[in-house]
Amino acid sequence: MLRIFLATAASILLLGGCSDFIAETGPDAINIKVLPGTLVASHGIELVKVDYPTAHAIALRERPPHFSSFAAGSGPASPVVGSGDVLTVAIWKTSPATLFTPGGSPAVVNLPAQMVDNAGNVVEPFIGTLHVAGRTVQQIEGDIAQRLSGVPRPFQVLVARTVNNTRNVTVVGNVAHSMEVPLNPGGVRLLRAVALAGGVTKPVDQVSIQLSRGGRVMVMPFEDILRDPSQNIPLRAGDVVAAISRPWRFIVLGATGGNREIEFQTSGISLAQAIARAGGIDDNRGNPSAVFVFRFSDPQGLPSDLRGVPPVDGKVPTIFEFDLRDPAVLFAAETFPMRDHDLLYVSDAPSADLQKVFNLIGSIVFPYQAYVAAGGTMP
Repeated sequence: MLRIFLATAASILLLGGCSDFIAETGPDAINIKVLPGTLVASHGIELVKVDYPTAHAIALRERPPHFSSFAAGSGPASPVVGSGDVLTVAIWKTSPATLFTPGGSPAVVNLPAQMVDNAGNVVEPFIGTLHVAGRTVQQIEGDIAQRLSGVPRPFQVLVARTVNNTRNVTVVGNVAHSMEVPLNPGGVRLLRAVALAGGVTKPVDQVSIQLSRGGRVMVMPFEDILRDPSQNIPLRAGDVVAAISRPWRFIVLGATGGNREIEFQTSGISLAQAIARAGGIDDNRGNPSAVFVFRFSDPQGLPSDLRGVPPVDGKVPTIFEFDLRDPAVLFAAETFPMRDHDLLYVSDAPSADLQKVFNLIGSIVFPYQAYVAAGGTMP
């Protein structure tokens, strides 16, 4: 009777209905590579089997952009005047100074301070309406001299911007004091602007710097800027510098040390580091040949020979597959960069399913054996 019972139970569990009885933490390797009998790519998902050359190519393409390339060829811009600035004009004239003062002594006239209006103009005595927006003070001096060219005797024009309301950089976020930093004629570089705002208030390895300029936005880890002087770029009027303290995160699921969300520094970690932080692959049930990273990839972050799936909303759903039984792939795992919101999944090994079957059968057989040993009989 016992042999018949065991054979029947094993047949039920090991045949087609096995998956209905065995608890699983997620899809196995076969289900990921082949979705209901159809290749993954036909579902709009790119499946990439990663070796070291592929991981190296992805690491180069996934490298965050640098501020130096963002501002390539752009040194400090010429300090031009804008609406809202306040200008003062001084006109010097040698003797005899018949225009402004009687007698023969040298004369200087300080015209009243004028704020540049919304149209970019100022109105000055003896000069009239003058368009100054977008021009340097040296150009404005030349314009005034041109207007006064009919005045007898040599003269000199001096223009000064006494109030700067337009040439500023905004520094916000995790800094001691959010503020506007005025741009001096010599220019202000990124780290100086952060320092003038009191510096960052979080540990350096937890801070990223976001620079917004002309409708473009770029983010770099603060540590990378400190390590590379070329990233300490000159700022331009209207730039917004934001110190952001938000660690990146990845989710780990499957046969690892635990399913959870794990934070990491914005300077980045490799897949090998991510597996270690997740507690490693479970020796009892993990399948080292079926380690996967799920990511919504930037198409430009994939090598050209891997762009077989059209992007959706600008991103390509991608599954990166790693066979860690191959020693060479361990170098790929050390090279492959983890990104914010990645999902790391380790599939169960086939032997783990078999062990679950044995455990399930044992849970049926052992109570029966105990019942028989106690003198019970089977009807």
